[in-house]
Amino acid sequence: MSYEFTCGKSYTRKDIFRIIGLIEEPKGGNWYTGYTGHKGDYFIFCNMGIPGRTGHDYNNHFIGDNLIWFAKNDTKIYQPEIQNLINPKVKKYIFIRSRNTEAFTYVGLGQAKSFEETSPVKIIWKFIDEDEVNPIRLPEEVTEIQTYIEGSTKQITVNIYERNPDARQFCIKHYGVICQVCEFSFERVYGVIGEGYIHVHHLKPLSEIGKEYELDPIKDLRPVCPNCHAMLHRKKPAYTIDELKSIILNNG
Repeated sequence: MSYEFTCGKSYTRKDIFRIIGLIEEPKGGNWYTGYTGHKGDYFIFCNMGIPGRTGHDYNNHFIGDNLIWFAKNDTKIYQPEIQNLINPKVKKYIFIRSRNTEAFTYVGLGQAKSFEETSPVKIIWKFIDEDEVNPIRLPEEVTEIQTYIEGSTKQITVNIYERNPDARQFCIKHYGVICQVCEFSFERVYGVIGEGYIHVHHLKPLSEIGKEYELDPIKDLRPVCPNCHAMLHRKKPAYTIDELKSIILNNG
């Protein structure tokens, strides 16, 4: 089965226990030491730039869309649990955080792109294409986590292919959750279940940016509905917002 986690959304461990249906909340054990298996799936809790509960800091970090990650101390590649982690048939739900006091951000279903027979074992995770996990999310929706530039209220440092939920929130705060192309409102049509739902579109595709750059969420991003988001990407380079508006008018 698949669990309904949303990329870019924060979850406490209690949230995760509830979603996966644990009757009794674990008070310790593997759920609190980096990763654990549950009904054939694995849940990975990755600290970024901070030590975990055992005091180890493994320098977990992103390079592009790939997560560089280290298993528990003294692990070996031949161990059954590590073999499960690198098995492409096993689902790995990956959560990250950069402070011990905060909730985890879900970054997606991971798949081992490569691994090194070090101890601890080093795995480079890629993330399963959004269309396979959630058909209505597009690659250009801004969802992954990065860090603010100190003292800035608008600009965010974004590395190539990386995405940021804080940028998304600044964009939505400025433009609202109405599609900037067709003016569709999920809340107006679906009521409470559509409240706050919208995609965020990069005016300049991240895949065309070859170096670290300064992202202004108000200049560079626009909220759009999933239908218009898909249509914007029907060609490369993508249609502009005005081009798609014109297409809608001409076909109305």
